[in-house]
Amino acid sequence: MGKKPKVSKEILALRRSKAYRRAYTDAEFMSRAELRPVRLQLELLKPEMILAEHGVKATVVVFGSARTRSGEQSVAREAGLRALLKKNPGDKSLKGQLAAARSLKVSDKYYEIAREFARIVSCNDCVPGQKLVVVTGGGPGIMEAANRGAHEGGAKSVGLNITLDMEQGPNPYVSPEFCFRFHYFAIRKMHFVMRARALVVFPGGFGTMDELFEVLTLIQTGKKRRLPIVLVGSKYWGDVMNFANMAKWGYIAKEDLKLFRYADTAEEIWGHITAFYHKNPLACGSGK
Repeated sequence: MGKKPKVSKEILALRRSKAYRRAYTDAEFMSRAELRPVRLQLELLKPEMILAEHGVKATVVVFGSARTRSGEQSVAREAGLRALLKKNPGDKSLKGQLAAARSLKVSDKYYEIAREFARIVSCNDCVPGQKLVVVTGGGPGIMEAANRGAHEGGAKSVGLNITLDMEQGPNPYVSPEFCFRFHYFAIRKMHFVMRARALVVFPGGFGTMDELFEVLTLIQTGKKRRLPIVLVGSKYWGDVMNFANMAKWGYIAKEDLKLFRYADTAEEIWGHITAFYHKNPLACGSGK
């Protein structure tokens, strides 16, 4: 075999230049503001293609606070904060964190309800031939509980993680092949809704409310086919949201109050979902 022709230093320098990189392998170029439409499309396509390849067509989406912890996690966090406060008794930030941890301790039960519900989903069909795959935001709290329950039930589950300034990594129970990372909230929310056949919403803050009202609006306006929406923790929802008064003031119709149900146990949640599909079997098909 003949020797390869010698490449000059000038040519080698050109090949190493930024301009010579293939556009789709050039991270700096792909991060430019003008390429936002391309990045949006890629974030839409990657999970869509992977989930389709694995045959994931119907999901139950679980929303809820990342601040909710298991009983063991709550005890450990409170003990850790007390120890820190003992060393820094004048630290107002630590005092606030400890007070918040104590307030949130009553929500430990929601972690277990989410965990049990996901296990039930993973071991049963809502109607014959319609097994649902659990989808969460992939982070801690209620998200971790639901992914954990699916894992304990021997099923794969999806985590749609989001890049935040304060890094929120994926919880260890998300199936590796379904552990996705997003930059854009809008595309992430599309993936929550596209395959959703049920929505289960646990107590949470702004993020949980945003996700709930997004789906309620899509159904109310006919952009999404009707699906069962279950609000878990009737005491919490009755305390923080007065939907009846929204109807009383005329900003929603009284019929809109039928778009969701309340539940306080994993069995109740599952009962609402199965009852919906027994009554509306044709709703098991693809949504809008």
